Amino acid sequence: MILHNFNSGPSILPQSVLDQASKAIHNFNGTGLSILEIGHRTSHFQEVLNQAIGSVKRLMDLDDSYEVLFLHGGATTQFMQVPMNLLDDNETAAYCDNGIWGNKALKEAAMFGNVVVAASSADKNHTYIPKNLTIPNNASYLHITTNNTVEGTQWHAYPDVSIPLIGDMSSDIFSRPTNFKQFSLIYAGAQKNMGAAGVNLMVVKKDILGKIKRKIPTIMNYQKHIEAGSLMNTPPVFAVYVSMLTLQWIEAEGGLVEMGRRAKERANLLYSTIDRLPFYKTTVAKEDRSEMNVVFFIEDENLQNLFLEECKKAGFIGVKGYRTVGGIRVSMYNALPLSSVQAMTDLMQSFAQQHG
Repeated sequence: MILHNFNSGPSILPQSVLDQASKAIHNFNGTGLSILEIGHRTSHFQEVLNQAIGSVKRLMDLDDSYEVLFLHGGATTQFMQVPMNLLDDNETAAYCDNGIWGNKALKEAAMFGNVVVAASSADKNHTYIPKNLTIPNNASYLHITTNNTVEGTQWHAYPDVSIPLIGDMSSDIFSRPTNFKQFSLIYAGAQKNMGAAGVNLMVVKKDILGKIKRKIPTIMNYQKHIEAGSLMNTPPVFAVYVSMLTLQWIEAEGGLVEMGRRAKERANLLYSTIDRLPFYKTTVAKEDRSEMNVVFFIEDENLQNLFLEECKKAGFIGVKGYRTVGGIRVSMYNALPLSSVQAMTDLMQSFAQQHG
């Protein structure tokens, strides 16, 4: 049986990346050592790190005003680390509450300073992206989650603001051409579009750092990590290596223009099937639909459970909706082939014919 990996994260990786990574586990670059065994301060790993950083800077078109870090903790750690580094006790930050992850981020930030909700979509269960933001004049920064994995919404045009824009891009980074320079800080867990779980990408404009009075624990201080070149403590060597391979794969496949073309092709196929078959429905506003995570429902809950059983039989992995939302969720990250989406839409059509 052919498996179709629609997991929301950790998610599908390119086959060539898996092949290279598996070889490196046994013998990394002819050293006779496993990638799992090499020292993180050796020239072997420094080259991996340098190549990964180089790919990030090329894909994002960054200049020397930005630093690239590979850190522990995933995106969730950044919910506290961002305000710890950027928000003083008596200062205010603005957050967009457009889903579960943005809501978690703003709650963490409230431990370090004042937090204002610039916009919220909670009134409609986070099924749209509110465009009219209310941002205080004294706000230190605005935080957004660019793609909402759980609810299936996505920012297709970012807010144009005069204060630093902070982006949690965990679930759509490197999936399309983007003006990354619009952001002063970007963070993203690697496990969706750019590698394996265990490492977090951090891109930060240096001029926003060092402006708060708070004492920051060394391990949480962005400036200390920059000084140490992502090597303040032992990094997740293997996860960084897989990210390096994945970033190089993106470049070799045609970069973000090609990733964006593929994302639209996958999303258009799935959404057009949902729109064409009244048996299925999505509650997400059409203009805010995510190209990464498609959430939809079948009215009859018994049929919805039966559909999920049919998906399991067909080798579709990870399509049950998130526990707070329910329904069906199809995650379509960079490495997912169009053939997997075609297989999903074929099943959707046949299931609707049988039970509609």
